Amino acid sequence: MSSTETKKSNPLFEVLFNVFIPSFILMKFSGDEHLGTVMALVVALAFPVVFGGMDLIRNKKFNFIAALGFVSVLLTGGIGLLELDTRWLALKEALIPGLIGLAVLGSTFTRYPLMQKMVLNDTVLNLPLITQRLEENGKSQAFERCLMTSNYLFASTFAFSSVMNYFLATWIVTSPAGTAAFNEELGKLTLYSYPVIAIPSMLMMFGIFYYVWRQIRAMTSLETEQIFHTK
Repeated sequence: MSSTETKKSNPLFEVLFNVFIPSFILMKFSGDEHLGTVMALVVALAFPVVFGGMDLIRNKKFNFIAALGFVSVLLTGGIGLLELDTRWLALKEALIPGLIGLAVLGSTFTRYPLMQKMVLNDTVLNLPLITQRLEENGKSQAFERCLMTSNYLFASTFAFSSVMNYFLATWIVTSPAGTAAFNEELGKLTLYSYPVIAIPSMLMMFGIFYYVWRQIRAMTSLETEQIFHTK
């Protein structure tokens, strides 16, 4: 199977099924006159679970971050259905990005830092030419240090997400689990976390890639069209 057959999810559908639809159900249908607290929670969380499952079946490829997201949804449902203290929700919200950040940080001390695997992609970059120029200019070790720095920065984006998730959860979700108010606040948390956490984290990641691209240009004296594969 060629790489072109691996279908990436539509970002609009990702936001729709993982953020907006669950949030709308939790905020508008949790009352006893509608679905009720338990059924509303189950239906709302079913959307990201089914969407993630379909993506896994379609691509037939295990994704560590997607798996953590799946576990996160199940934990959220468990906290609501078991009516646990809302502090567990805040800890869960901080735990998932925290674990990813630790994995990224830990990869720094292995032979294959995560950023190195993400950046040094020969389907996007003209690696033979880049490697040749780095060696000619005596910048190979400097570029390795650049990748290590970018890996630390990448880990810091998840640290930011972890702290903000905890703060947002403790600020928004204050009602006891198992109540309509809890579901409504959970919907607000899901909705607010996108502009408050996800978008800033994405901008930080774009900034890291921009930093690496600038370093490649400076160390190799190559133009952008020489650095990237062009069709």
